[in-house]
Amino acid sequence: MKNLRYLKPLLSFFLIGLIITTLSRLFLFFIFKERVTEADNYLQLFGIGLRFDLIILCYLAIIPFALLTFLPSSVLDRMKKFFNIYFIFFLFLLLLMELATLDFINQYDTRPNRLFLDYLIYPKEVLGTLIKSYLPSLIITTILLGIALFFAFKNGKKVFYPVANNYLPKLVLLPFMAFLLFFGARGSLTSKRPINASNAIFCSDQMTNSLGLNSLYTVAFAAYSLKNEGDVKKYGKMDELEAYTRVKKYMDVTEFINNEIPLLHKVQPDSVQPKYNVVIFLQESLGAEYVGILNGLPLTPELDKLSKEGLLFTNLYCTGTRSVRGIEQVVSGFLPNPSESVVKLGGSQQGFFTLAEVFGKQNYDTSFIYGGMANFDNMASFFNGNGFKNIIDETDFDSDGKKYAFKGTWGYSDEDLATKANEYFKSLGDKSFFSLMFSTSNHEPFEFPDGRIELYDKQKNTVNNAMKYADFSIGKFFDLAKKEAYYKNTIFIVIADHNTRTYGKNLVPVNKFHIPGLIIAPNVKPGTTYDNLASQMDIPSTVLALSGITTNSTMPGRNLMKLPKETKGRTIMLFHETYAFRVEDDIIIMNPNAKPLQFKVKSDTELVPATLDEELAKDALAHIIASSNLYKNRAYRLE
Repeated sequence: MKNLRYLKPLLSFFLIGLIITTLSRLFLFFIFKERVTEADNYLQLFGIGLRFDLIILCYLAIIPFALLTFLPSSVLDRMKKFFNIYFIFFLFLLLLMELATLDFINQYDTRPNRLFLDYLIYPKEVLGTLIKSYLPSLIITTILLGIALFFAFKNGKKVFYPVANNYLPKLVLLPFMAFLLFFGARGSLTSKRPINASNAIFCSDQMTNSLGLNSLYTVAFAAYSLKNEGDVKKYGKMDELEAYTRVKKYMDVTEFINNEIPLLHKVQPDSVQPKYNVVIFLQESLGAEYVGILNGLPLTPELDKLSKEGLLFTNLYCTGTRSVRGIEQVVSGFLPNPSESVVKLGGSQQGFFTLAEVFGKQNYDTSFIYGGMANFDNMASFFNGNGFKNIIDETDFDSDGKKYAFKGTWGYSDEDLATKANEYFKSLGDKSFFSLMFSTSNHEPFEFPDGRIELYDKQKNTVNNAMKYADFSIGKFFDLAKKEAYYKNTIFIVIADHNTRTYGKNLVPVNKFHIPGLIIAPNVKPGTTYDNLASQMDIPSTVLALSGITTNSTMPGRNLMKLPKETKGRTIMLFHETYAFRVEDDIIIMNPNAKPLQFKVKSDTELVPATLDEELAKDALAHIIASSNLYKNRAYRLE
């Protein structure tokens, strides 16, 4: 034990930190016990909580551990005050955040997050609010923090001052201690990626899930996410009102109903009809170049056949090159901008408009079904906080005891997804439902079960063969669904999130944004096509109008079913920081801190330089500015 004494400051830090977070979690548990205990296996939040407490403490312990290990005793002796202040400072932050949590939850129904950071830039207003509305809490918090600091500085020398020790035991213990800190900070050794907030989700109650975290972690995550939000001023400046006005002229809506939510409008059903179920089958990386019916490679016989049963979009373009962009579009129809997708941004993890929220308010069952891990790209957190009541992922496949066809690097195969989804939809009986299914098999390393398809390439694990297998699974899903009662009352959308690897010689490789989209529904004429230029963000608006419900929406996309043929098509494409705004054959391309450029789209692979249309360039900038303001002002929501 003598050789471990140099670790005393770290061990004391961990012990005190865990006491703070655990007592806080117990306190919150009893405060919200009636609500928390409605969740199955609610005691999981304590195990989850320990995991996330260790993550934040391990990250904070890395620097002092390195100093304690490598610095000689003579130097450490001169740094005693540094260690004392370092540990007390972060324990103070930990305690402060936990003391602030109860009032924050009472106000926002979740732990402190991006909103907490937003309010820090308004100290006068916040302090006034605290004094007027939360004076008892403010007094109690101040007293408790004062007592904590008193004892911390009184006893800090005993617990946080480094103790002299020989190098040899330090070096012997270095690999073991470094492994423990790495394991603790990462949260897992078995997972392919580090643990994040999505791993705290074990029920459909956002607030209950948040209790499994700690508030220093949630605020630190929100601060970290700020780096992804981008500064749209580098594309240009524009008055907010002008930006919204320019965006609105590209919408098929003339009446808006709330100035605080600029794009909010009413959606009426296209005709008198029942309320339909909605299933979006989002396809990983299925670009148009791989779709036979779209003049691509002959890899999609099932999709080609299904196109005769519904409405095929032949000139549809995605907005980005990542799955989160596709998800952002098909479930929320948000105006894309060069920042990070809202699926990953801290300010959109709750209260952000999605179709799931809309249908949930109509008493629909809402679900996300995925063969992989839903924590990937922060999907589970975004879905859980924005209307998706049921999240079914790899862990559910693992635990249901059934035999599935294949499990690969990214999770269960697409045909397993089809089977699981069909079983789930059947189990709902007569209850209306909205669901997002997301495929995995068409993703490097392109794994899928043997004997399902006739290989296009001789080598099995290629993108072409994976495309063909993904198509096989689409066909299997529809074969299963057609045998069930729910089929005749359901709108099905098959659409890609993006293409495969996006590259090209142009500033924006337009051809790599071309994707398939197909709607099969009772109220859609079979064997029809929509050949005008359209954007991925138009699809959710179209689906909402087809669904038979009357609701409000803030989506800027158009209902393509009712759009006059003479209306010019509009798409937005993001390629890294390059922003492309296309109206028919005119495309504006904008890069940070550079003048906009204009081209004529001679073909998807050939852009011809053209004279800049200043008004069109302003329209392009308006969409960036409006998107940024909608997010920052939290104005992309229902009333």
